Amino acid sequence: MNTPPPAPSSLHLPRRSVWSRLCRICALGWLLAAWALQQGVSAAPSAPGTEQAFGPLISAQALATQHAQVRIIDLREDAAAANVAHIPGALAAPYADWRGPSNNPGQLLPLPRFTALVRRLGLNAETPVVLVASGDDPSDFGAPARVYWTLKWLGLKHLAILNGGMTAWQAAALPLTRQTTPPPTPSTFTPQLDDALLATRPEVARDLGHPSTLLLDARPKAFYLGREKAPAASRPGTLPGALDFDNLRWFEPGSGALPAVATLQRIAAQLPQQPGAAQTVSFCNTGHWAATNWFVLSEVLHRPHVALYPGSMVDWSHADAPMAHVPTRWQQLRQQLEQTWQAL
Repeated sequence: MNTPPPAPSSLHLPRRSVWSRLCRICALGWLLAAWALQQGVSAAPSAPGTEQAFGPLISAQALATQHAQVRIIDLREDAAAANVAHIPGALAAPYADWRGPSNNPGQLLPLPRFTALVRRLGLNAETPVVLVASGDDPSDFGAPARVYWTLKWLGLKHLAILNGGMTAWQAAALPLTRQTTPPPTPSTFTPQLDDALLATRPEVARDLGHPSTLLLDARPKAFYLGREKAPAASRPGTLPGALDFDNLRWFEPGSGALPAVATLQRIAAQLPQQPGAAQTVSFCNTGHWAATNWFVLSEVLHRPHVALYPGSMVDWSHADAPMAHVPTRWQQLRQQLEQTWQAL
């Protein structure tokens, strides 16, 4: 019986067999890279005309592996204070820096002020940016969502929110520092406004009662029904014809992080329906809670034609524009007395 010859070593494999192995190794590498991108965001800017898997959310663990390649913006109220613990390399830009005056907090800043702020942070249209808030509760999520919307409106292309904010970062026992991050070299950023994301007051007034526009109130039900109002609003109530969807509904109880996409899709199936609506305008009191609804619908679930009314009901009520669910003067007085009594 003849003994079969020994298998050839890899050094003596036919050229086609070596090439086949190389192809399999490359294919495995691409699969691993694709898996890695799904776990977080890619920090490298995409080449012109190509898609990039960046954002809109990033986990604390994924950011920890890439924080040196992205620009981290810390939006917490005390982010700029001395000796405050923060993510290494993060730049302080407190949420208040992005907001309007106290009598109309949702009002957009003048474009030169936004431009100066973006330049000071060393950002340009291609900079990968991760926005970080405290992550304490669902309402806090509105801060990075609103700044995300602002930067996208200004023309930045690669944006992400740290899901769960500093709460998630600290829960993962990831590194912190108290050393101030050196200021970056200012950029020469020039805004390229994407006005498809913006619903102005005149545009909202034009679309009142039009079936093609769904006006989506992101506030708790009591605000929608006119039982409560924001301190800066002149009257309680909502936009005529608006439907309500409290932004709190996206979150698990007690959590400041958004759940998995599949869960968000199930929640989105409960959105109020308006037959014939081709676009959605998200609003609240000052464009804070509304930014969360906009972010989930537009950026996470990729629904088309979703805009934000930044000034929202404070801006609208100051214009003495028509409103729905406005209580009588006597009802408003009684509500104010009840709220004062509860606060005692």
